[in-house]
Amino acid sequence: MKALTDTRQFCDGLKVRAGPCGIHIFNRRTGANILLEEIQVSTTMWATAPRQVSVALTNICDLRCPYCYAPKNRANLDSMRLMEWLNELDSNGCLGVGFGGGEPTLHSELASLCKYTARHTGLAVTFTTHAHQLNDRIAADLKGNVHFIRVSMDGVGATYETLRGRAFSLLCHKLDIVRALAPFGINFVVNSSTIAELEIAVGFAAEMGATEFLLLPERPVHGRPGIDTRTIEQLQTWLNSYAGTIPLRISESGASKLAACVDPLSRETGLRAYAHIDASGVLKRSSYDESGVLIDAGGVMNALKVLELTTGDKR
Repeated sequence: MKALTDTRQFCDGLKVRAGPCGIHIFNRRTGANILLEEIQVSTTMWATAPRQVSVALTNICDLRCPYCYAPKNRANLDSMRLMEWLNELDSNGCLGVGFGGGEPTLHSELASLCKYTARHTGLAVTFTTHAHQLNDRIAADLKGNVHFIRVSMDGVGATYETLRGRAFSLLCHKLDIVRALAPFGINFVVNSSTIAELEIAVGFAAEMGATEFLLLPERPVHGRPGIDTRTIEQLQTWLNSYAGTIPLRISESGASKLAACVDPLSRETGLRAYAHIDASGVLKRSSYDESGVLIDAGGVMNALKVLELTTGDKR
């Protein structure tokens, strides 16, 4: 029998991952997750790669959002090197990769990377975008090779236009393209400017066909203080009374501030749960970290071991 650290694949789109919480069964085509927590396996059989890895394909973006955390140098990842890393992550138990940036649609090989990942690995393929660069040609190139899309939308109407510098009506048009391409969700930065529009934004997302709504409490970056205590309290109150139909999600860092959030994989934390590769090929604990480990000829799993030793973040 093959060890579960190799992550056995069976049926179409299914992967099995063993870890401290039990056996995790994931279907990348439907997004379904099943956790068999009553089944415990030896630590020697646990997956060694993070459950999810985000990859900044480029730092380039045509927007200038004030709360953006992405580095401002114009780095771009080499696609051939990245394919090798994706193969490593896949064979060591990673379930999904999320391409981002900067703006990933400005990376010339986004479509080929999604195609390779979808057809030659068992990883779920997602990408996060502001959507304004999407058009019918790009959508046709991506069709069938993306399992989920995350669209950034902070506020609605005039608030969105002030923060993002693009017409909200244009975003509505772009969401028609997104919806025809793959299931999608909305990413929503929560701060004092956007908190009052949460209810409207969730309703809009549901109306447009989004299948989830991800709350991202603003992080401190570039001199901005991040979400303030009053806004956190408002968010907590809103969550306590939420009765909408669209499922809510929240970033890991944001969940730590809110009492209502329960993580079914609470024992799979740190580098066992998540890691980030920036556009310069540096492996980090998160996209907000300023330092990490450069992925060299030893590959991404070796860099993960070094990062674990240097940060004390055990897998």
